Amino acid sequence: MLNVSNIRLALPDDAIRIAEMSRDHIEQGLGWTWTPSRVLWSIRHKSTNVAVIHEQGCLLGFGIMQYGEDTAHLALLGIQPSQRRQGLGTSLVAWLEKCALVAGIATIRVEARADNPKAIAFYREQDYRPAGIVAGYYRGTIDAVRLQKSLWSPR
Repeated sequence: MLNVSNIRLALPDDAIRIAEMSRDHIEQGLGWTWTPSRVLWSIRHKSTNVAVIHEQGCLLGFGIMQYGEDTAHLALLGIQPSQRRQGLGTSLVAWLEKCALVAGIATIRVEARADNPKAIAFYREQDYRPAGIVAGYYRGTIDAVRLQKSLWSPR
């Protein structure tokens, strides 16, 4: 199992590898929108956390969380294909959720490609619940399943 100390905030030097992983393993068939400059902007933006998992100099996974007043948006999550199903995604999401909770965030939202049942199942395993379909969310061609999770339990 992953040592949580392997998760850290991304550094500017991580931007290219994050962007390439997004291009190669998340955005396939859609064009490249999470370019190195966009990832670098996210790393530097005060209301965004970009978390990474590195091991022996290799980027194994990352997550990009954008924070609002009381909601956060998990904009992008990626794990190297050879490293999936080992708890890395779960650890990254939990790390980002903990940051959101400390920041006073009540709800996290995420979109998954409607044509990616494995991603939808992953988020459901993390207690995210379907909150609707967004037609044409990805470049006007692929629908998204919107999911959300409440971080605050009702009293």
